Amino acid sequence: MTDAMRVTIAAEACVLLLHRQTDYYPRLSSILVYPHHFFADSERGSGGGVVSRDARAHLGESWSTGSVILSWETIERDGATDNDGQNVVFHEFAHQLDLEDGSMTGAPALGEDLPLTVRRKKYAHWARVLRSEFAHLQFEARHRHHTLINPYGAESPAEFFAVCVEAFFEKPKALERRHPELYNELSDYFRQDPARWHR
Repeated sequence: MTDAMRVTIAAEACVLLLHRQTDYYPRLSSILVYPHHFFADSERGSGGGVVSRDARAHLGESWSTGSVILSWETIERDGATDNDGQNVVFHEFAHQLDLEDGSMTGAPALGEDLPLTVRRKKYAHWARVLRSEFAHLQFEARHRHHTLINPYGAESPAEFFAVCVEAFFEKPKALERRHPELYNELSDYFRQDPARWHR
């Protein structure tokens, strides 16, 4: 690990924290960086009780036990183009934000400093907008349509939140134009408006 690697990862992770009440990721205890992609065992059920195991290549992972794992090669590639909607650091650290309330569900802690009635309204609005957008992405992915949001987000609400965070910071103007309610929810959550940044 070089200082340049540490600073690059820290700087990108900190973008997600700007203007928020917290200045750190409370559940995070370690960041592991591999030079290239890495392999991890995974299990898949194929029906009838049959489970297959295989090693799959990964570019990053975020664990509820407090670890983020990243591929340096991918971080460098993502940094070379800042408007392609792909950023493994944003993605994996978005999962850490999602975990702030104890579970990775695609619904991070919203306005914990606000009165209960206001917080309930925020959660209800978040759920309505993100559920609708998630269903839309699942439909588009099933039919193999081109989407602004990475179709990997159709896998689960947690992955949907993480790829939306990538699009929010990497393609903010396009996201605001094509998915205005989603953009507004993310803008309210992050307390940032990247579509107004100079590009």
